[in-house]
Amino acid sequence: MELLVHGVGGTTPQKMLGDPRTVRITGDDTAAIFRRAEDVHAEDVHAEAVHTGDVHAQIRPGGHRDGPVREAYVWCNLTSGDSTRALWLLLLPFMVVNLAHWMRPAAPGRPRAVRLYGLLVRLTALTLTVLLVAAACEVALDLVAWQCAGTAACAGRHSWLAFLTPGATGGPWWSAPGRRLALAAVAPAALTALLWYLSHRTWSAYESHQPMARDPEPDPDGSALARPGFWYGRRLVARLRAAHTAAGLLTVAAAVTAPAARFDHRTGGPAALDALSWALTAALGAGALAVTGVVCRRGRSERSPDRTLDRRLVRLLPLGALAVLLLALLYAGWSRPGWRSAGRLPGDAAFGTLMLVQGLLVVVLGAVAHRLYRRDPDPRAGMRGLGGPAVALLACALGGVISGGLAQRVADWLDGTRAGLDGPALLLTWQASTIPPVLAVLLVLAAVLAVRTARRSRAERVRVRQEHPGEPEYPARTRAIAHARAMATLTDRAPLVVTVLSAATLLLGAAALSGALATGRTPDGAARRTFTAVQGVAETSQALGSWLVGLGFLTFVTWGRRAYKDASARRTIGILWDVGTFWPRAAHPFAPPCYAERAVPDLTWRMATWTERTGGRLVLSGHSQGSVLAAAAAWQLTPSVRRRVALLTYGSPLERLYGRWFPAHFGPPALSALHREIACWRNLYRRTDPIGGPVRLPDDHGPDVDHAPLKDPLAYGRTAEHPLPAPVLGHSDYQADPVFARVRGRLLARLHPELPAQRPEPEPPG
Repeated sequence: MELLVHGVGGTTPQKMLGDPRTVRITGDDTAAIFRRAEDVHAEDVHAEAVHTGDVHAQIRPGGHRDGPVREAYVWCNLTSGDSTRALWLLLLPFMVVNLAHWMRPAAPGRPRAVRLYGLLVRLTALTLTVLLVAAACEVALDLVAWQCAGTAACAGRHSWLAFLTPGATGGPWWSAPGRRLALAAVAPAALTALLWYLSHRTWSAYESHQPMARDPEPDPDGSALARPGFWYGRRLVARLRAAHTAAGLLTVAAAVTAPAARFDHRTGGPAALDALSWALTAALGAGALAVTGVVCRRGRSERSPDRTLDRRLVRLLPLGALAVLLLALLYAGWSRPGWRSAGRLPGDAAFGTLMLVQGLLVVVLGAVAHRLYRRDPDPRAGMRGLGGPAVALLACALGGVISGGLAQRVADWLDGTRAGLDGPALLLTWQASTIPPVLAVLLVLAAVLAVRTARRSRAERVRVRQEHPGEPEYPARTRAIAHARAMATLTDRAPLVVTVLSAATLLLGAAALSGALATGRTPDGAARRTFTAVQGVAETSQALGSWLVGLGFLTFVTWGRRAYKDASARRTIGILWDVGTFWPRAAHPFAPPCYAERAVPDLTWRMATWTERTGGRLVLSGHSQGSVLAAAAAWQLTPSVRRRVALLTYGSPLERLYGRWFPAHFGPPALSALHREIACWRNLYRRTDPIGGPVRLPDDHGPDVDHAPLKDPLAYGRTAEHPLPAPVLGHSDYQADPVFARVRGRLLARLHPELPAQRPEPEPPG
């Protein structure tokens, strides 16, 4: 049998099997396995041939066709089928920081350093949740409820705030500052509840699919993907979801409590309120310690499926945080004569401390990653092992830019003249000013890459002409082929892009923090003039960043609405998650769900049950991201079944993307171990493919896995076989190449010269 697994973007079973008549033999509307209609009962025909002695039918299971029975596993609806997938764009920063967990260098024999690396990434993910919820509090509590609703001029321009605006004689009941804050706290609390809901909604759809039960294998040189519990992280996700939900609710409670407590302590309010403020402060501190303890206590358990849920912790931690929040709302809503809203809420120190903590965590993470890399250096690893810290830094920067830009945009919308409001926290304002410089860096980087690509294209033209001696030259054809090859090499420039972006992010983040600390101080002499000039440039950048955030938000809404109505646009968004959500949620529970926790058990169960029932062997054929799923599924098989499987990969990013950026799981030792443990493996790729590439196994691991690069296009000019110009296929249609059929035939021949006989059914008892 040949089991086909498609790649990013998905396809139809009819196209995969080359037949309009297909039948779903197992699975559901989300992911399923299909066969051609005439092959549905191929094993039954084969079993009957065994009893009748029809050797020809034994070799050809259908008794009427050459080659193996083909099955297609269609999994595209796991990432791009439902219209609600468009909401996953909200979770982009969480997905990025979750990737950092899996990007650590390979470090055999260093379990403590590996655990420390995972702990630092989880703490960084926790600060990211606190940052985004705190930014929502800044917008709802500070800008809307405190500043705009407390200013008659601003509230007059927004009639929907009239019931919150205090008048000369006191105003409505809700106009008291504390009650305004309590009402506005509903918005960030609802955001936290939405994040919890999006994470919990995928619980049964993805994380509840248990892998096959089997004994753990020693894997000193292999990959952790072979461990029985790798694709079952349900317990960790539940713990982290409870901790992050509690952290979000406690952040809202702290934002409500701080202004009221500052007023009570300054004016010497009633003893009851003073005692309640200290009790709330203690409860917030205890909650923060509990949340941090849960995040630090336990990482992933992969040696065996961890099916035990901490139900008491999962329920009590968020409920306790919710109780603290409700108590904070009651405390803030207490009547306080003489309390007036003026200036901005005290959030500068909180945002500054949070940004400083994120920077320190990333720096320590980089030191740990460097130490792990030095243990077993891999020259092909992205950024020499620092890819994880760089991606974690970019995730924090993405969260900071979104927070600062959104706060700046809302402030401009509430008070376009900026004369009546003090605006958001200073650090958020300075973070918004980093958006134009980041875009400028991206433009310069794009220009540099464009120049290099043009040079590479000119060099490739010479090679294309040399590869077709004696044929008439077609300059336009030569340029098209050379351009496709040059563009395909841009994937290998990803380390440069990430390095430049992370370095620029680190410098601009330090500049934003320094600018926020320097604002409000009054230098003298020449320093005053310099500071004034810098402040003017910063204000211009802040205004431009605010408008860029607004444009980005409109683009986001447009794409979200289109994705909700248009299946093709929904599929395009799904391609983004095909790579980003392959990995389980090990660091951030609010990241988009891992589709491989459903796809890998699907493939494993199918291969294991089919080989057990028939005693047959199969070719596992994966294209693009499907080749990654195929390799992950092969790792999950028992050794006896694994030796009955041949692997055919084409357009595969196994080494080019996953091996370089995730060396601990797809590095050379892991891929070499997979090559030794399966029956045989062959990999096809093209020089025009921007995604797929060679596997690059060391020469001392048996027969070479990589085939020579396939010709693309199949013919340079017009020939008898190709009277019309052959297209440049790049990443698609590998099966259209005649080499594909020949390689698959050789794999079948190496796997077994004949398909084995059907196992006889056991006789009924008695």
